[in-house]
Amino acid sequence: MEVIDQLGRRVVVPSSPHRIISLVPSQTELLIDMGLEKEIVGVTKFCVHPQGFKESVTIIGGTKNFHFDKIKSLNPDLIIGNKEENYEEGIDKLAKDFPVWVSDIYELEDALDMMKKLGDLTDRNVEAERIINLVEYGFRRDFFYKGTVVYLIWNDPIMVAGKDTFIDCMLEKAGYTNLIEKSRYPELSVEEIKDLNPETVLLSSEPFPFKEKHLEEFKRKFPYSNVKLVDGEMFSWYGSRLIKAPEYFERL
Repeated sequence: MEVIDQLGRRVVVPSSPHRIISLVPSQTELLIDMGLEKEIVGVTKFCVHPQGFKESVTIIGGTKNFHFDKIKSLNPDLIIGNKEENYEEGIDKLAKDFPVWVSDIYELEDALDMMKKLGDLTDRNVEAERIINLVEYGFRRDFFYKGTVVYLIWNDPIMVAGKDTFIDCMLEKAGYTNLIEKSRYPELSVEEIKDLNPETVLLSSEPFPFKEKHLEEFKRKFPYSNVKLVDGEMFSWYGSRLIKAPEYFERL
């Protein structure tokens, strides 16, 4: 059958794919929660949920570094990727030989649309609808306003989450006002962040693994802000992990 992915690309796939490769950690978890663990033959080294699953299938490299020989040997009838997390040249190369469906997600509605379309694509409509309903139910609650925020994704150089990102959407859902007006993931100096005077500075657990030692360091850099370590998966994973995100946001 011919389907349209979230980039508007036409993709021809089998009516019920049974050899799937996932190139995105959050979508890998989603596929498994939709009951497709037996159909998945390959994932990336960053596909850490559910724990232990990646050890049971072939690891095809990273999200931006595919091992094309391994992918070819798996003979997939469907590859699922993402515009931001994967790289265009790699996706284009794979698409010459295999059906590649690519998501493109900025808002919660995009994530829900992705879930529905993957449910249709893999003949898991009922399972996808169940996950969608749980996510929608969780985000119906009103989160109290938490003030202004700067969300760090990288250290040395410091990089932050700006507009046109799924993280920005999740910050708003969680009750924050993101002070970063620039698009995507700009680099900022400590002084530039100080000038913004954020009430809260969030240090994400991914992609840079901020830990307790960084918490103390940034508390010294931003003594007038509330500096916190946060679970980056809750702000940036757009699959079934979104079921858990509302309760996490409420506890912050």
